[in-house]
Amino acid sequence: MSAFPILVSSAGRRGALVAILRRALARVGVDGAVHACDVSPYAAALRLADRRHLVPRHDDPGFVDAVLAICVREGVRLVVPTHDAELPLYAAARERFAEVGCTISVSGPETVAIGRDKRATHDWLVANDLPTVRQGTPADVLAEPDSWRWPLIVKPRAGSAAIGVRVIAAGGRIEDEPDLIVEECAAGVEHTIDLLIRRDGSCPIVVPRRRLEVRAGEVSKGVTVRHDALEALARRAAAALPDAYGVLNLQVFVDGDDLRVIELNARYGGGFPLAYEAGAHLPEWTIEEVLGRPSTIVDTWRDGLVMLRYDEAVFVATAALAADSASSAYHDG
Repeated sequence: MSAFPILVSSAGRRGALVAILRRALARVGVDGAVHACDVSPYAAALRLADRRHLVPRHDDPGFVDAVLAICVREGVRLVVPTHDAELPLYAAARERFAEVGCTISVSGPETVAIGRDKRATHDWLVANDLPTVRQGTPADVLAEPDSWRWPLIVKPRAGSAAIGVRVIAAGGRIEDEPDLIVEECAAGVEHTIDLLIRRDGSCPIVVPRRRLEVRAGEVSKGVTVRHDALEALARRAAAALPDAYGVLNLQVFVDGDDLRVIELNARYGGGFPLAYEAGAHLPEWTIEEVLGRPSTIVDTWRDGLVMLRYDEAVFVATAALAADSASSAYHDG
C-alpha cells in the first residue's frame, strides 16, 4: 500500500478528527500514520495520534519551519490545519510544502483573509450579492443608534470560537474600539454548512448541519439537514471565493425562506464529525485527489442524523509530559 502520513496542526482537543483521519486512510486503502502537533504537551489529541510533535506558537517566526521540518522528516503528505490564527501562515507557505511533496488542506491567501476578518467577510458577501446581516462599526451605531435594529451583536473583527462576542440590548453601552464590529442579530436558527472545494474550484458536496446546542462557540448537539436553498447558497458562495481549496464551512441563519450568511471559516469546523458520520467522507476524497486517483465522491449523505457530543478524558503520566516538554520536536514511535 502507498504511504500517506497526515499531520493535524494545532491538534488541541480535536481527538475526533484524528480518529476520522485514521479511518479515512483505512477506507482509501493507504498505509499512513496520523501525526499531530501542538504547542502544548497537554493537548489531548496529541495522545490520540500515532505520533506527536511539539512546535512553537503560530506567532513564533520559527513555526512554519518547524512544521515543515516534521513533514520532511516524517514524509507527511497532507497537513490539516485547525486553528484560525495559523491559516494565513499555511496559505502563504503552500508552495514550500508542495516542493517536499506535501499538500496543505488550506485555501489561498485571499480566501483565508476573507474568513479571518469579519469586516472582509461582510464586504465579500455584499460584493457577491450573498444575503447577510447589516454590519458596521461602534462609531456607526453611536452616530445613529435609532437606525439600528436592537439587540446588536458586538464581536472582534478577527475573533473565533465565540470569544469576545457580546449581545447588547437597546440602551446598552457600546465601546468605540477599532477592532470591534457590530451586527444586527439574524433571525432564525443557525446552521453550519461543510463544503469540499477541489483543486479545479468545483464544489461537489455541501452538508448543512442545524445547530441544536452550542458550548464555548462549538456545536455540542446538531443534526444534518437536506435543504435545497442552503445547499444552493453554499455553492454560490464557493464559486465566489477567489482561491478556495479543501474543507471550509459557512455559518448561516435560516428563518423560513430567509437565509443570512454571517461567517466563513476556511478550515474544518468543530462539528465536522457529524457530517462525516452522515456519509460525507471529505478526508477520503481529499486523499484521493492528492494521490491522483479517480474520485469516489457521492452526494448520498444521510439526512436527519443527530450528533450528541460528550466529554472524554486522556490520562498521561507526568513523566511522559515532562519528556515531551524537554524536546520541541518530540515524536512517539
